[in-house]
Amino acid sequence: MAQYFEVHPRNPQRRALNQAAGILRQDGLVVYPTDSCFALGCRVGNKDGLERIRAIRHLDQHHHFTLVCRNFSELGQLVTVNNTIFRAIKAATPGSYTFILPATKEVPRRLLHPRKKTVGVRIPDHVTAQALLDTLDEPLLSSTLLLPDQQEPMDDGWDIKQRLDRSVDAVIDSGDCGTEPTTVVDFSGDEAEIVRYGAGDPSLFE
Repeated sequence: MAQYFEVHPRNPQRRALNQAAGILRQDGLVVYPTDSCFALGCRVGNKDGLERIRAIRHLDQHHHFTLVCRNFSELGQLVTVNNTIFRAIKAATPGSYTFILPATKEVPRRLLHPRKKTVGVRIPDHVTAQALLDTLDEPLLSSTLLLPDQQEPMDDGWDIKQRLDRSVDAVIDSGDCGTEPTTVVDFSGDEAEIVRYGAGDPSLFE
């Protein structure tokens, strides 16, 4: 059964975050809130966690997973950016955006798009997500919690706990975080391409 951590939305309890981070370090799979919606997350090196996310969401091998980072410095270790892209992303983060970029050698090959060798990265503007990342002290491999039989992501932490009780190891709930996924901007080509319109203002990249 999944552990359930209900935390304060502006000052999440350190004890709960430490427990959740401990589960992640033991290669657990956790549901956590972000600035767009709830997400599934595990450590980047957790192969089993990756496959569990695929199974829960019925994802194929071409799905772009997202590496969720605390700050731009951490993000910069995972992807390559030129000065123009650097300025564009810097101006929009933290925020409800996912950026698709060429990956560095720090990213395991199994996480890359098989043809483009790219990966999604993002820096959430959410107190609990940032606190969890800070406690874990490393990025999270993540994917929006959108189940295959639903049109929108789940938005209630306790409902998620009941639905995925035997599929995940913990649920962190700090209240409503919306149901609109991130805006996805692909920087792997010659120009920025918005491949999904979502919670982040797309006009910054149009």
